[in-house]
Amino acid sequence: MDLQSIKQRFEIIGNSPLLNRAIEKAVQVAPTDISVLVTGESGVGKENIPKIIHSQSARKHNPYIAVNCGAIPEGTIDSELFGHEKGSFTGATSARKGYFEEADSGTIFLDEVAELPLSTQVRLLRVLETGEFMKVGSSKVQKTDVRIVAATNVPMDEAIGKDHFREDLYYRLNTVEIHLPPLRDRAEDIHLLFRKFASDFANKYHMPTLQLNNEAVELINHYRWPGNIRQLKNFTEEISVIETERIVTAQTIQRYLPESARSNLPMIYRDRSGTSSESDFSSERDILYKVLFDMRNDINDLKKLTMELMKEDGPTGEEFRQENAQLLAKVYDNFDDDTTIEIPDRTSNVPSTINTDIYEDDQVIEESLTLQDKEIEMIRKALDRNQGKRKDAAKELGISERTLYRKIKQYDL
Repeated sequence: MDLQSIKQRFEIIGNSPLLNRAIEKAVQVAPTDISVLVTGESGVGKENIPKIIHSQSARKHNPYIAVNCGAIPEGTIDSELFGHEKGSFTGATSARKGYFEEADSGTIFLDEVAELPLSTQVRLLRVLETGEFMKVGSSKVQKTDVRIVAATNVPMDEAIGKDHFREDLYYRLNTVEIHLPPLRDRAEDIHLLFRKFASDFANKYHMPTLQLNNEAVELINHYRWPGNIRQLKNFTEEISVIETERIVTAQTIQRYLPESARSNLPMIYRDRSGTSSESDFSSERDILYKVLFDMRNDINDLKKLTMELMKEDGPTGEEFRQENAQLLAKVYDNFDDDTTIEIPDRTSNVPSTINTDIYEDDQVIEESLTLQDKEIEMIRKALDRNQGKRKDAAKELGISERTLYRKIKQYDL
């Protein structure tokens, strides 16, 4: 069966190379009996991989059982997996077969395998190594021929380091690892998935299909989707039911996206990598740009006032200082302490020119300035790193100490 046929059969949407590679890997290992560990974040669709493996294997006509290890209480999970004898514990009124016995000659899918208790992990390791197990309350060894596919969204090296998961069991399960990428690494598939879900919900609720304009498509393609496909599906259902307009804009989309995940992107519509180094660089750069814009605006205002000063009927230098004391203080804040600006009397012969060539209109850098939260965060980090010393913090941020002091007062830091 080719790749496209498998996608259609299991309703897998997307053309991402990472997704295609995961499916191809599942098809390649399917004819063997080796154990497979499926990894990936919650909501990426890990449950499809064991179904593909089972359907393409020699066991496809035998049982397939999916078990959510995290949903079974610790006290009963051994009984669920391996069965129990009558009277083995309170409430065991009759003998019961476990999943490993029921799935004999077939495939068993252990979802959230990292949630298994350590005692159960020992039993599972024995099944993997010898195919043997014992029911709870029994001393009789039983055999089972079962293919095990496990899945987890937990970083296994961390679980092993914290003694939450046995290292020997991990290597037995992880004969072959198949990793499903998060949705943010499949940006080309996001709109396809949205359209599929929107069509499904339109049929379900008997309403016209929801559509996105270009800006809205751009927004969802660059959103991080921490809940992955599950979150996208729930988001599509919510907006399909609530919104009356069938053409949805980016402004409408933003009302439904949690701010926490939106803030992970350094800038809207800019970067999809999500790496911390690029994000930190962007934050520092944007603070610098904001300071430059503030200085540019202040000096442009000062130029206008200076031109007024030079008019025949303009005010004297002293009147100018009194009338514009607030502006002058603001301008001084954007310069180092040793910088002076001469404001001549209009009757003086001293030229009244200020070099602002570097701030001409054609030098405006087109960047978003709506980054107050990041600016506050960078100032706090700089102050923490310099033990509260404003002079050193200002030097690190690339601004004057006066500007930093004004920012501290402005943001009540």
